[in-house]
Parts: sequence; structure tokens; C-alpha cells
Amino acid sequence: MGKYEKYRGAKEFDVPETMRAVVLSGTGFENLAVREVPVPEAGPDQVLCRVDAAGVCTSILKVVAQGPKHTFLNGWDPARWPVILGDEGSVTVVRAGKNLCRWYKPGQRFAIQPAVDVGPINHRERYADNGMKKTAVGYTLGGNLAEYILIEEEVLEGKCLLPLPDEDLPYFAVSMAEPISCVYSAQQRHVHIEKAGPFAARTAKLGLLAGGTTVVVGAGGMGLMHVELAMRFRPSNLIVSDVLAERIEKARRLFAAKAKRLGISFLAVHAGELKDTLARLTDGGGADDIILAVGIREVQQEALGLLGKGGVANLFGGLPRDKHVLELDAVAVHYDEIKVVGSSGGEPSDMAAALRAIAAGEIDPGNFVVGIGSLEQAPQVLEDIQASKVDGKVILYPHAAAGELAAVESWDGGREREFFEGRLRG
Repeated sequence: MGKYEKYRGAKEFDVPETMRAVVLSGTGFENLAVREVPVPEAGPDQVLCRVDAAGVCTSILKVVAQGPKHTFLNGWDPARWPVILGDEGSVTVVRAGKNLCRWYKPGQRFAIQPAVDVGPINHRERYADNGMKKTAVGYTLGGNLAEYILIEEEVLEGKCLLPLPDEDLPYFAVSMAEPISCVYSAQQRHVHIEKAGPFAARTAKLGLLAGGTTVVVGAGGMGLMHVELAMRFRPSNLIVSDVLAERIEKARRLFAAKAKRLGISFLAVHAGELKDTLARLTDGGGADDIILAVGIREVQQEALGLLGKGGVANLFGGLPRDKHVLELDAVAVHYDEIKVVGSSGGEPSDMAAALRAIAAGEIDPGNFVVGIGSLEQAPQVLEDIQASKVDGKVILYPHAAAGELAAVESWDGGREREFFEGRLRG
């Protein structure tokens, strides 16, 4: 039996006293490091899990920069109470508290929804006040950028530890369900009003308009996820635009063949060609759905003018607070009935839907992976993300031995297996 099979099939675990973890012990990159810390002990109503794969999310940069001022820290000072980062992960149960051992067995695999709609249960005195309505994994709740993670009461009460629809899903694919769930959630915010006839009642349908024209502005990692998930709605036309030639080419390489199989007219174009391309495809009618996967005010402002009658624009890319105000054409709202929507993160139902979509092959999470490594690379990956040197998702394997960060064009279960055979510690 190889290392991978032994690791994956384990039902009994020899848990060490200490573990490696990505720890924030203050504000700023100078307080971010991979440290050796005690493995947490599971209380009666907690579960200890092994972290099998963890994604490095852009949102980590905000907590590093803001420290106690971050919404999800709410005064919790990491200089006094260091936090383990990482909001994306795939985990396996190793121990369950005495009150939970009937439901959670060693070897069971789960995904974690990091945005927990439950206020603090533990360490309430560490927050600025006790009025918090939400907590978050990888902030004040233990994170995935560690060899082991403690699943605390908040996560379980919020139903944020989710079983997998398919136990054979690769570890990286389960970790990727978190960013994909954010995309799924965003597309569910689109609302189109339908009417079957002159005297029929109006009905509201969630999602992108089937048979319509969908535009994704921005072909970065999240934009490309939007492109692939948008195909589930079968738009007649699907356009993705960007200013970078390599992104445009990647979009064509990934999705042109799939779109053709589904009967979707797919175009990847330079941002400067978007307006004319859209006018040509729709005879000047405009887009039914626009997803703005870039956080640039000028781009978002211009894109609002591309909506057709009844069109929906999704402000998926967040704008900085000092550049976050857009002008809205009231005439277009009134006469063309356009809508502007947005969302921030997902919920357990979105995570479950993302896992099902991955298991069903509706989206290939390996399309969006650009780097593979171990925990030791986490600080450098975060600095590279901040410097815009990473254009996709980096997956780190906490139980892999230290080595070079490997750049990849895609990733899959077979390559994950080979990685484990070559880099698994012990």
C-alpha cells in the first residue's frame, strides 16, 4: 500500500502534540509566520480534524493588514491571542468530543463553510463587544492553514461542517468548493422577471437568463469560475473580457470546446472590443447578465451602460472604500428595469451546491489551480498575491514536506496522488 492509500484510508490516527500552522501574532506581514504550536484538544462538543488541503485566499490579506480592526476579529488582538489563518480547506475527522462521537467518526471527510452565522460562543471576553452575529473560520475560529484544525461549537451550530456528496473527491477539489460557493451564491442573486402572457402573473426566476446573453468582465481566477458556472444556465451567448492577452487565451483554451458542446456561443475578447462585440451579438440590445469580476470603479461604471432591458449587473469584485461610489442611471432603472445586485461570500447551502456541482462535473476545480506547495510557502504566496503575481488559486498540503512551490497549469486527483507519494511527511 502506497503512502497516499494509507493516508487516505486511515481510520485510526496517531496525533502528535505539536503541529505546524500559519499564525498571525499581530498586525502586518512581520507578524505572519509558520510556527510550531500545540495541537488543540477537542472539548466535549468539538471535533479535531486533519487538514488535507488548504487554499490561500485573497481575503487573508485583509486580516493581516487590519488585525483587531477587521470585522470578524472585532477587537480580538492577535498580538495577545494569535490566530491560525486559512478559510478554505478539506478535512478528515481524527477525534470527536465525548458528546459528538456518535455522529463524527475518525476517517470521515468534510468541507467547511468558513462564514459562520453564529455569534461567539468561546472566548467572548476577547471581542470588543458581545453583539457579534457572525464568526469565521481562519479568523478567530481555528483556520485551515495548519496540520490540524479544531472544529468549534460555532461551526457545528451553524451547520458549517458539511459531508461530501462523493467520498472520492480529491482533497484539493473539496478545498476549492469554498471559492466556487461564493460564485454560486453570486449567480443566484440574479433575478429575472418572467411573464407567460398578457394576463399571466409575473414570476421571479433566480439565476442567469437561459437563452440570454451573459458577460463576465475579468478573466482572473474568480472570473473564470464565473464563466464555467454560467454555462449551467445555458445562455445563448457567453462573453468574457479582459485586458491581458494571456488571460483571454486561457479562457478560450479552457472553455471554447465545452461551450460548443453545450450549444453556447462563447467569445473571449479584449476589454476594448467588448462594447462592439456585445452590440453585434445582440443587435444593440445589450446584456441580460453582467458579472463584474474586477474591483475597479471605472470598469464597473462603464459596464453598467452595457445592460439591456431587464438586465442584471452583479458587483462581484469589491471596490476599495475610498473608491466605492458608482453613479446609477435612474432613467435606465425606470424604463429599462435594470437591476444591480451583489453578494459577499456564501452560506452552507451554497457550499453544498458547489460540492454537488464539482462531483457532477459541472465545474472542474482543477482549471483554476496555478500553484501547489506546503505550509512553508504560505507567507510568500500571500505576498505574491498582494503583489498581483498570482492569477488563480494556490493549494497547500499541510502534511507535505517542505519544498519548492510548483507552478501548474491545472490540477487533478491523479497529480494530487503523485504529489502525496513524493512529498508526504513521515
